[in-house]
Amino acid sequence: MLEPSVPNFSLAGRKALVTGASRGIGAALAAGLARFGADVAICARDVAALDDCRSAIEAAGRKAVPFALDVRETGQIGRTIEHAVRTLGGLDILINNAGIEQVRPSLEVDEALWDRIVDTNLKGAFFCAQAAARRMAAGAIVNVCSLTAGVGVPTAVPYGSSKSGLLGMTRALAAEWAPDIRVNAIGPGYFRTELTEVFYQNPTWCAAMLEKIPAGRFGALEDLVGATVFLCSDAARYVTGQLLYIDGGYMASI
Repeated sequence: MLEPSVPNFSLAGRKALVTGASRGIGAALAAGLARFGADVAICARDVAALDDCRSAIEAAGRKAVPFALDVRETGQIGRTIEHAVRTLGGLDILINNAGIEQVRPSLEVDEALWDRIVDTNLKGAFFCAQAAARRMAAGAIVNVCSLTAGVGVPTAVPYGSSKSGLLGMTRALAAEWAPDIRVNAIGPGYFRTELTEVFYQNPTWCAAMLEKIPAGRFGALEDLVGATVFLCSDAARYVTGQLLYIDGGYMASI
């Protein structure tokens, strides 16, 4: 009888890159990867805004390398990732987190808004994944989707379209790049960040939404770290093409 192996969640020695790491989910995931042993390249449009994230990574005893990157500028992506690979000494993990949202009634959505959201959330994520895969012998990519990949949200049509597309991209790349590169996604539920703060200013919305979440609370950013580390680690070596909702049970109850 074979001895059962112990799942290995360590990221010691791994080299990671996180987009949209200046705040919110991206900053939390970058720091979380560092606590499990990864060195992390962190990217944002404003490199100065990465100072807090850099400090959190270094406080965990890992190397942090900040880069300016606007994922809508696809010409920047390959150069930035190549620079990150040289600086870190390799690349094993990509977290595609850069994203924007702007709620607007669908009859008022113009082409500029559509392009800004879709180019950031979907097009930019694809070209980051492509550039990373060219430099990975093997590794893991985690795309940050959302509940809108599985449920319609009024006034969030460009955002929901981008995240639904990101899920489709996740599955297609997982099928194409297996077995060497695993591609998965996480689907955060309702987390209070600068991106979503507009909703939380409405007490009526907060009360109504809490009634729909079986866990009885909104998410804390740390709730996202464990699932992401799992998907990036050898513990998930047979997991690819999946979307893991982290939502307090919201999707199970609708």
